[in-house]
Amino acid sequence: MLLQGLISSKTRIKLLMRLFLNPATRAYLRELAKEFGVSTNSVREELNQLTKANLLKSEKNGRNVYYKANENHPLFPELKSMVTKVMGIDKVIDDIVKRLGNVEKAYILDDYAEGKDTGIIDLLLVGEINQYHLNDLSRKTEHYIKRKIRTLVVSTGEYKGLWPELAKRPILTLWDPSKSDLRPETPNQ
Repeated sequence: MLLQGLISSKTRIKLLMRLFLNPATRAYLRELAKEFGVSTNSVREELNQLTKANLLKSEKNGRNVYYKANENHPLFPELKSMVTKVMGIDKVIDDIVKRLGNVEKAYILDDYAEGKDTGIIDLLLVGEINQYHLNDLSRKTEHYIKRKIRTLVVSTGEYKGLWPELAKRPILTLWDPSKSDLRPETPNQ
C-alpha cells in the first residue's frame, strides 16, 4: 500500500483515510478506536500528533472532542489525493467519466463517504449509463482496487425524487461537471 511505505503507523494511516477522503466528516476518539479495533490510547496519540502538525482541527462539543481534516493545511490537497489513490477512487472516477455514456453526477454513499474502508464502495450514478460497460468496468475496477463496487443507476428525475432520502445519508460527490467545489447539492440547484 502506498501510505504504508511512507507511514509506519497503521492507526495513522486509518485516520488519514477516514478524515481526508471526505473532509466534511468528523469523528471523536472513542468512535475511532471502536471503528479501528484499537485502544483509545493509540488513537489519542496519533490524533495528538496529527493535530500538533496542524493536519487535523479539533473542536469540543459537549463531552467529546471532534477531529476533522484541516483543509487549509498546505499538504491537504496532496494527502487527499494520496488517500483517493490508496482507496482506488481516482481509478473509479476516471473510468466512469470516460466510458459509461452520459454521466451527469457520480456519488459515493455511506461508509466510504465517511472515509471508512469497509471493502464495499456504494456508488450512485445519475444519467444515461451503458449497463453493459458498467458491469464490465465494475468487474475490472474491483480487481484493480481490491474492493467490491455496488452501483445504483438512476435517471435525473429519479435522482430528484430520491434526494430527500439521500440527503440523510453520508454522501460524497465524485463527479459533477456543473459544480466546481464538488460538494453534494440539492437537485434543484
